[in-house]
Amino acid sequence: MKTHSSDLEAAYSACRQMARHHYENFPVASLLVPRDKRDTLAAIYAFARSADDFADEPGVEGRLEKLAEWRRKLYACAEGKADHPTFLALGDTIQRHSLSVSNLDNLIRAFEMDVTVSRHQNFESLLNYSTCSANPVGRLMMELFDHRDPELFALSDNICTALQLTNFWQDVRIDLERDRVYLPVDDLARFGLSVDILKHWKLENSLQADSEMEERWRGLMALESKRTWELFEKGKPLPERVVPQLRRQLRLTWLTGTSILARIEAVDYDVFQRRPKLKAFDFVRLYFKARRPVSIETAACGEDVAANAGRKH
Repeated sequence: MKTHSSDLEAAYSACRQMARHHYENFPVASLLVPRDKRDTLAAIYAFARSADDFADEPGVEGRLEKLAEWRRKLYACAEGKADHPTFLALGDTIQRHSLSVSNLDNLIRAFEMDVTVSRHQNFESLLNYSTCSANPVGRLMMELFDHRDPELFALSDNICTALQLTNFWQDVRIDLERDRVYLPVDDLARFGLSVDILKHWKLENSLQADSEMEERWRGLMALESKRTWELFEKGKPLPERVVPQLRRQLRLTWLTGTSILARIEAVDYDVFQRRPKLKAFDFVRLYFKARRPVSIETAACGEDVAANAGRKH
């Protein structure tokens, strides 16, 4: 059945509205993307936002069923059989930009893992999770700008995984309160820590804090930070290898991620007392820095913290 242009425009409008309502930075971030591609980003965001909402709903069985139905709608829209406004817009986006449905499917897989997995045994498990949760977003962005080189995909994966990990280290307390732990269980044990110890120590204040325990915590976080810096460094060449229309967006993405990681180190990994983040003025500074190629010296935001600070550990 042929889609009327008015129906398609209404579908894109609904996606834009969802993006603006749920993601306060969407209007700002989208300004770095050419106008003709902003609706595409809104459609992808609306698709992922709804799936994320399903993953957060109560009742594991019901959540998995809704995600399965969302996957069915995804493949139907890719065949031109959309039965939902989000998928009407997404189907048009997939067709116009030849986007890989597998990347969108992987996002659903990540949300399914959010439902069933609350612990990661080792760092490799986190990398596998990022393969579905973060990396597809970067690959979709690359495809949107007609980049399909496996080497560029690999660079993008490094940046996206590093961004995902940075967010995990930034939100340790928030996730722990939800009984969701992204710190690898093996790494916790390596430093004489555990999920229960962290809960009693940092959330319930039922364990006496001591310098030795603090040192264990800093050692653990230094390890994770070092791994994250290495991924950022591996992905750093990407912005200069893409089309000009995408360069500033990728530079800003890299600068923002490395600046937050530098903030985490700057507070000596005390992410329980404060959530290291950037302020509005920081984003303005980084926006102007993104006009030129990124370098180690320009990664930090205003404090001259080197992007490779993690190497000192």
